[in-house]
Amino acid sequence: MDAHITVLAGDGVGPEVTAEAVACLSAVAERFGHRFTFQDALIGGAAVDASGDPLPEATLTSCRASHAVLLGAVGGPAWDRHPRAQRPESGLLRLRKALGLFANLRPVTVHPALEDASPLKPEVVCGTDLMFVRELSGGLYFGEPRSYSDDAAVNTLPYTRPEVERVAKVAFDLASRRRKRLVSVDKANVLETSRLWRKVVDDLAPAYPDVAVQHAYVDSFAMALITRPRDFDVVLTENLFGDILSDEAAVLAGSLGLLPSASLGGSVGLFEPIHGSAPDIAGQDRANPIGTILSAAMLLRHGLGLEAEAAAVEGAVDAVLRSGHGTGDLQGARHPQGTRALGTRIREGIHAPVAATPR
Repeated sequence: MDAHITVLAGDGVGPEVTAEAVACLSAVAERFGHRFTFQDALIGGAAVDASGDPLPEATLTSCRASHAVLLGAVGGPAWDRHPRAQRPESGLLRLRKALGLFANLRPVTVHPALEDASPLKPEVVCGTDLMFVRELSGGLYFGEPRSYSDDAAVNTLPYTRPEVERVAKVAFDLASRRRKRLVSVDKANVLETSRLWRKVVDDLAPAYPDVAVQHAYVDSFAMALITRPRDFDVVLTENLFGDILSDEAAVLAGSLGLLPSASLGGSVGLFEPIHGSAPDIAGQDRANPIGTILSAAMLLRHGLGLEAEAAAVEGAVDAVLRSGHGTGDLQGARHPQGTRALGTRIREGIHAPVAATPR
């Protein structure tokens, strides 16, 4: 297979972790006989510094011409005082909108070798395997009108039935292929948009009779996610709630650095770790590349339709974690590694595959 991939390294640790993910994709191509080409492009603060625009037109053109997009991270204190349109995060939001990406998949699993890495008790987190489906192109982040002054600020939270339907169908379809349980998270006791959200989910449920559906208020679910995470399979959320809850869920896995994501809905998918740019450790060979490497696995599976290749990457990560290797963010790693060394070990596992431990 020939595939063209745009790489948006971004800011902070982004260039370091994307370099390891690209190397893993190259290892996959070599092992399975594919040809992957990579095009670097600017986004975020790096793009602001170069052109004044966090999403240059050349970057958007490259992304639209690709089979998939791999992103590192954007943002940092150097750009915090820029106007909103020139903030790095604005570029990412515009990219998601321009590519028509409306469903963000964020898997959260607890690896058996890392059950002690979470601050929660192992008996609470062991066996956790859930998938967040976050609506990505609507809600509070995009609603108009919006305004700011030193005395008052306004944001608007809109949703329409078609916006909710399309992301809910993604969640239902995933649940029907997993453990057939779906929890939809809202705040329907307070927000009119959440009342609509709940109504749309209930209207769709009869089309998926094998999926058990429940509703949860976001505040109570935030507590349940930490106290009984194994009870959940697919979690459907609106944009803001999903952003917060999926970051909270990182405590289950042991580190934000472990978790990947896929943003889907348009003709080109966007794949990125859920962590930020971590400017405090940028350039120090300390960043955990696993979240980005697993995002590359999601790129293979969801972006290119290469299931065996995605499983090879995941198996290599699994083997490295079972062997006790990890970066400093993984508490209890028996063999601490830097970013590059850990990436090298994972690539070696791709070239010389070993069976992954059943979960």
